[in-house]
Amino acid sequence: MKRLTRTVAAATMATALALVAACSSGSDDTDDTNSGGGAALEQVTYLTSFGNFGRDSYAWVAKEKGYFKEAGFEVDIKPGQGTNAVIQTIVGGQAQFGPIDLTGGLLQLGNGEAKDFIAVAAIQQRTMAAIATVEGTGINTPKDLEGKKLADTPGSVVRNLFPTYARMAGIDYEKVTWVNGEAQTLMGTLAAGSVDGIGQFVVGQPTIEAVTKKKAVLLPYSNVMQDLYGNVLITSKQYAADKPESVKRFTAALLKGLEYALANPQEAADILAKNAEAVNPVAAAAELQLMAGYVRSSNSGTALGTLDSGRVAKSIAILRGAGALKSDLTPEQVIDFNLAPKA
Repeated sequence: MKRLTRTVAAATMATALALVAACSSGSDDTDDTNSGGGAALEQVTYLTSFGNFGRDSYAWVAKEKGYFKEAGFEVDIKPGQGTNAVIQTIVGGQAQFGPIDLTGGLLQLGNGEAKDFIAVAAIQQRTMAAIATVEGTGINTPKDLEGKKLADTPGSVVRNLFPTYARMAGIDYEKVTWVNGEAQTLMGTLAAGSVDGIGQFVVGQPTIEAVTKKKAVLLPYSNVMQDLYGNVLITSKQYAADKPESVKRFTAALLKGLEYALANPQEAADILAKNAEAVNPVAAAAELQLMAGYVRSSNSGTALGTLDSGRVAKSIAILRGAGALKSDLTPEQVIDFNLAPKA
């Protein structure tokens, strides 16, 4: 009888422990779901900065490698059309995240052309904005741009920042003609000889040469404007206020994709080509290799995504000194330093 009693007691204890384990397992699943590890994924839309080029392939890497899913997101990646359009789409609620050129964002905000967006991480620590052309157009220095015709999207940072660049480079920007173009067709327009140059990022050099079959010539804005950041990740102020932890998780996943893409440029380019039409994987990989030098700086150290308030203040001062801003700004008006990665 005693043996039977002990047997029943042991069985009862085993059952109880199994139930506790099951409850604990269920609790862990709930925690995982809340932290991004469960099945309930938040649906978000992400815009690239400008079409589907190698410079934006890190977002596709983050999706392909499962970094977004691990962070709790199902992400729809769509091609952006430059700073102005990305801001408008995100503030309008049609997308939740996307990169813009920080200088372009400062111009938009300081001149009353956009509001209600906030930057939460840096993609590039230096601006990659440039005027791009090819050999044979007679453009080799900024002064050569006078009398020439350039193309870019209406809201691009290259175009919006051009008057400031021109003044600092010592040229008359009113002697330069701008025409409208679309992100995906600009290089074809240059190849056809319809324009003398286009607004572009310096990392576009390999793709330009692949499309035009000519040697590219670039005039980087960073040659005359120091301390300007490149692209930064933005979201709407409303989304950041409502879901700050989601912003941090999404940012971490995207930067993980960026780090992997820079370390594995050809694989990242192949992932991009698999997901976007008309991508040249060789040129895309070369873009990433060129971009690597812009992603880190002495201020950021080895960390990705950091933003320095002092540097942003210097950027604002440069724009104010050039007469490009109608109103003054503080770094905190455009960046949420509580959400941005720390150096």
